Amino acid sequence: MNSIEKVKAGDAHLAVAVAGTGAALLLVHGFPLDRTMWRQLEGTDGWMRIAPDLRGAGQSDVPASGYTMTRYADDLVAVLDALGARRAVCCGLSMGGYILFELWRRYPERIRALILCDTKSEADTAEGKRGRDELAATARDAGVGAVAERLVPKLVGRTTRAENPALVETVRTMVQRSPVAGVVGALQAMRDRADATPRLVEVAVPTLIVVGAEDELTPPAVVRPMVDRIPGARYAEIPGAGHLAPLERPGPFNSAVAEFLSILE
Repeated sequence: MNSIEKVKAGDAHLAVAVAGTGAALLLVHGFPLDRTMWRQLEGTDGWMRIAPDLRGAGQSDVPASGYTMTRYADDLVAVLDALGARRAVCCGLSMGGYILFELWRRYPERIRALILCDTKSEADTAEGKRGRDELAATARDAGVGAVAERLVPKLVGRTTRAENPALVETVRTMVQRSPVAGVVGALQAMRDRADATPRLVEVAVPTLIVVGAEDELTPPAVVRPMVDRIPGARYAEIPGAGHLAPLERPGPFNSAVAEFLSILE
């Protein structure tokens, strides 16, 4: 990324990396990661790539409370406003996808197209909510290192674990530097998010859905139904990738995104 902006969003200042010129491409990272997960995105010449650290992550401020999907969505609008972007192609991975569903509900006029990566539209089940609370307790009691030990093996696919240990450690380091308050806040926001499934048929912008073939958290069988529900949605399955397809298989991922962006130009 070429420059780092500081953007005021509600009660926090967000660090936002900006690269390139052209139409806006907003990149929303997953949990518990930061904007550097998008560093390998290539093939997007002619686009202004905007990658914020969400509140509580990376170099952004870490409020003690107030983490909700609504707040995250409002933050993204503040970022777009600060950069003079009326509309953007919005790309989000995992929790980033959850936030984009909320952005679409609240500000549909700001979204030119959607790229939903390794994410799902359903809300958490009761079991899922308990799991969020348990992981939040782990973060508070044992620190983010303990969270990394639990999550990293699930975030990367079996091929990456076997063939690219350096990337596994990169992901581990990214998770370990996440602030506890931001991790806990994100878990609470994900736990309490709305179910986006009933309104998928109303999505009226071009949409690309991408998933790693080895994703254990949101596997293709969970992701594919969104393709059928969103009118005209495109689908790309990335071989050899787990939940972090952009990092694990940047070549195929970048190609899928570049092909999709080409139809918008």
